[in-house]
Amino acid sequence: MSNSPTRPAPKVVLITGASSGIGEATARTLAAAGHHVVLGARRTERLVALAEEIEDRGGDALPLGLDVTDPADVQAFVRAAYDRYGRIDVLVNNAGVMPLSRLDALRVDEWNRMIDVNLRGVLHGIAAVLPIMRDQRRGHIVNISSVSGLRVDPTAAVYSATKHAVRALSEGLRQESRELRVTVVSPGLTRSELTGSIADHGVRDAVREQMGIAIPATAIGEALRYAVDQPDEVDVNEIVVRPTAQG
Repeated sequence: MSNSPTRPAPKVVLITGASSGIGEATARTLAAAGHHVVLGARRTERLVALAEEIEDRGGDALPLGLDVTDPADVQAFVRAAYDRYGRIDVLVNNAGVMPLSRLDALRVDEWNRMIDVNLRGVLHGIAAVLPIMRDQRRGHIVNISSVSGLRVDPTAAVYSATKHAVRALSEGLRQESRELRVTVVSPGLTRSELTGSIADHGVRDAVREQMGIAIPATAIGEALRYAVDQPDEVDVNEIVVRPTAQG
């Protein structure tokens, strides 16, 4: 795709959790805007289908299997993208899980899963791209938090804790990084497959009842496109999408 005065130069954008929801919508939106998208998720068959769709429409996509809870896997994901394109412009730390439950349900394995994916996964992504971006003296890290990173609701204590942590981590990285841009996107309840991870039937049914007011994932993809499209010299350090619904 050729650049025009109104189209920003193409960037190499890595997206975790790209097989569904916000990640999938963001990949389509950014590819349509002319960016090179590197798609990471565990469900590789979905990534391959998405990449084929993007390329059929004239875009460029590289699908790669990725488990963000495995530091070595994240390093390999980033290295494969760097080997293909010779740079990493943007990392979108999007992968997340949301198995909501009351604390007294004692679903400790679910708590640990949220910590591993929602927080450690973000840290693994930062650790993998930061040396490259430092060497480039430029780069952009986008962390997906949530309105649950701004408040706490019943059944969401651990999920909210991970999203509060993502915001704190992002702010620390922003303050430490003169050459990098750090953006936090905090969506409300978004149409995605996250509710499928809620094992508590009562909580799952209650969340699904709210889906009528949920944000389409494409709206979050557009917010991310705006952030990614900014020229490197513009300081856009936080974009917050804050509908009233929990997300």
